[in-house]
Amino acid sequence: MKPTPCSLLMPILLLLLMSAGRTQQSLDAIVDEKIKDALQECNPHPPTRISCTSVTNSGKLSSCPSGTFVTGCACGYGCGSWDIRRETTCHCQCSVVDWTTARCCQLV
Repeated sequence: MKPTPCSLLMPILLLLLMSAGRTQQSLDAIVDEKIKDALQECNPHPPTRISCTSVTNSGKLSSCPSGTFVTGCACGYGCGSWDIRRETTCHCQCSVVDWTTARCCQLV
């Protein structure tokens, strides 16, 4: 699947969340809300909802379950360098990483 302008908005939205200053909601809920808002702007007939979950594994890789796609990654030891492989796997690029988390979403 080719990246679309909407999928390119996801990293920008995640950066905006860091400065949002909201403390009443969990970070996962805020990310879910921002992703849903971005998808609604790009699609005139948006899905009824978005379903997301986080998958954490030890090491440098964390993959999403079948039918979901990565919307963001997090890495242990303060590593902020990561990439997404085949739209379903987070890869942390630092030399020492003890865990990797993938945020996995699907439209339902």
